[in-house]
Amino acid sequence: MKTQGEIEAALCQAMSRFEQEYMGRGPKEIRSHLIDDMLVVRMQGVLTAAERHLVETLPAEKGRDLLKQVRSQLIEIARPELEKMIHQITGVKPISLHQDISTFTGEEIVIFTLGESPLHRESKK
Repeated sequence: MKTQGEIEAALCQAMSRFEQEYMGRGPKEIRSHLIDDMLVVRMQGVLTAAERHLVETLPAEKGRDLLKQVRSQLIEIARPELEKMIHQITGVKPISLHQDISTFTGEEIVIFTLGESPLHRESKK
C-alpha cells in the first residue's frame, strides 16, 4: 500500500508524461494533492508555443475561448485513458473530471472526483 505522498508523486509523473505525449509539451512545474475522495493536479507552464501565439495574435476573448475549447475537447477525448491511469495509481475509479486552463498564466488545473477515498498508509515521520 502506498503513502499519500507516493500516490501524489505517481500522479505527478503520470500526468506529466500524459501532457508530454498527448499535448506535445510537459509542464514546467506540477503538483498534486489527494484530499479525501478528490485529486487536484496543478500544472504550470503547459502552453505550447503555438498556443501562446494563438492567444497573443487573436483578439483576447476569441483566442482565449478557442484555446479553452480545444483543450477541453482534447481532455474529453483522452478521458478514458486518464481515468484508467488514475484507477491504476489510486485503486479507485474516478467519477468525474474537471479541467480549466489560464491563457494568461499558462496554468492548468485538473480535478478528479473519485468513487471513494483511496486507501493509503501513513508515512513514516
